[in-house]
Amino acid sequence: MESIDTSRSKKKSFFRFWNQPKHAAYLFMAPSIIVLLLFMIVPLLGTLGLSFFNINIFFTNTKFVGWDNFVRFFSDQRAINSMWHTLYFTLLETPTQVIVGTVVAAALSRTSLFNRFARSIFYVPVICSLTSIGIIFSMLLDPNIGWIPYFLHQFGMSTPQFFRDANLAMPSIAFMTVWKNFGVTMTIMLTAIQAISPSLYESAEMDGATRSQKFFHITIPQIIPSLGFCIMTNLIGSMQVFDQIYVTTAGGPEFKTESAVEYIYSRGFAAPYELGYASSVATILFIIIAALAIASNLYMSHKEKQMR
Repeated sequence: MESIDTSRSKKKSFFRFWNQPKHAAYLFMAPSIIVLLLFMIVPLLGTLGLSFFNINIFFTNTKFVGWDNFVRFFSDQRAINSMWHTLYFTLLETPTQVIVGTVVAAALSRTSLFNRFARSIFYVPVICSLTSIGIIFSMLLDPNIGWIPYFLHQFGMSTPQFFRDANLAMPSIAFMTVWKNFGVTMTIMLTAIQAISPSLYESAEMDGATRSQKFFHITIPQIIPSLGFCIMTNLIGSMQVFDQIYVTTAGGPEFKTESAVEYIYSRGFAAPYELGYASSVATILFIIIAALAIASNLYMSHKEKQMR
């Protein structure tokens, strides 16, 4: 009887413990935490561990090399160039996407039938596959069969080699990426703009403020938190660019559009299958992305405090 009473009291204390809101919250968080551990933390630690080995994708001829893979990176000109190309793409894509998304959101903030239709149209590319969009743009911009080069030729203009010209290839990829993804930024910024109190705009109108003055002195300060979120997420996404480059240029011409992720792929998952070295480059890329994300977050937090 004593053992039965003891087990019952343990069960009651167990349920009493998890019935408390501060403890029950962990039960709801558990699935997300497990997914985070399995698909982010564990692969991250695995990548860091592999970076200290000379190992191929088949896990044969494994050899511990310590920091040699990281030292090799700084003497690998192609790897360093891929990092610079990634930063160049980020500088082209992130500000453009945030600016375009914010301006379009402000223009379509009023509730009307046309604005609702326009929002839906601008969001359609977001739900499309980036690979399929890359293929479509490759055909549209092809100098031989592309509609856009043909259109320019009809007006007596020279036919640009969008994805074949070393100077035009990366800007073309950035433009395609902005066209595909700015709908997400637009939606986030639209929600933030619509949450601004109308009384602020009414007061500004009474004082004779123009539309541009209301935009820069009311709208922008009020949406700083959402703006910071969009900048940080777009920054992280741009630093991991791969799909659109792989489909359109495959890193060419002359590796001028090769991103860091594509270089990691070419090292680790294609001949010569240097998985250990690819892991070290991935670790360096992770450190750069983390540093940029933290810096942008701190800067936007500082700006938010200044606006209060």
